[in-house]
Amino acid sequence: MNFQTRYTPLNAFLAYLQFEKRYSLHTITAYSNDLIQFFDFVETQYEGLGFDQITGTMVRSWLANMKEEEMTGKSLNRKISSLKSFYKYQIQQGKITKSPMETVISPKISKRLPAFVAENDMEQLFVNLSFAEGWKGYTEKMVIQLFYATGMRLSELIGCKENQLDISKRIIKVLGKGNKERMLPINPELANELKKYIAQKPKEALGNPSLFVTEKGKSLQPKAVYTFVKFYLSQVTTLQKKSPHVLRHSFATHLMNNGADLNAVKELLGHSSLAATQVYTHNTIEKLKEVFAKAHPKA
Repeated sequence: MNFQTRYTPLNAFLAYLQFEKRYSLHTITAYSNDLIQFFDFVETQYEGLGFDQITGTMVRSWLANMKEEEMTGKSLNRKISSLKSFYKYQIQQGKITKSPMETVISPKISKRLPAFVAENDMEQLFVNLSFAEGWKGYTEKMVIQLFYATGMRLSELIGCKENQLDISKRIIKVLGKGNKERMLPINPELANELKKYIAQKPKEALGNPSLFVTEKGKSLQPKAVYTFVKFYLSQVTTLQKKSPHVLRHSFATHLMNNGADLNAVKELLGHSSLAATQVYTHNTIEKLKEVFAKAHPKA
């Protein structure tokens, strides 16, 4: 399989993901890496073969090869998903009539319950924990508050601009996956805190539309946010995983534990399907079991 045969259909597919599906750069890069890895394997094993000649047996051979390298079921499923999307697009374009992925079965993986911080630990974080001095600590506290108050993703918070915040209506507009917009409510106290934060921004931030900025007026970087969130969470929880996404899980779990409607939580999280949100009902059931065990005489 020569360079042109291999990459022409791939480039067209990636352009489709970018301009029609409006996927994020991160997602497109993941698709690209998966597909190039697969085509490299095919070129090595079956030299001179066109992408339209690939069979399900070849795909399964590639997957078996990666499984031998101890790749997780979750990672394998993502690569299968990338290939399925690629071949579905080729059928839509009339390049092929049948996908080799029809005979490829995704491995079953056990679903882990989302890790979350207990409500009293989150309370301790905001009430009793000392944040760093100056603008740095102020920004870090505001970021963690917004994560927990809205359940937004790291990429959504990093990309949030001042003009997406409506103080008077107490809502913040978020641009989620696939450039889908959603409106998130914030409580009056947080709205006022954000108003104060914006008013006190350093003069170096003049002209920077980002909601959160560093002492030098620069936009926050994902790695820096991940680092300080991990640091502060380590002060209040023994969870193995401590990240912005754990705050998102905590937001959703605490809503469910306090009786929130599943569909409402789905909309707040920006999930495309209810199935993705239903995982939080398991944590709710676990809490009910805990209450039952403590309260019922026959438990």
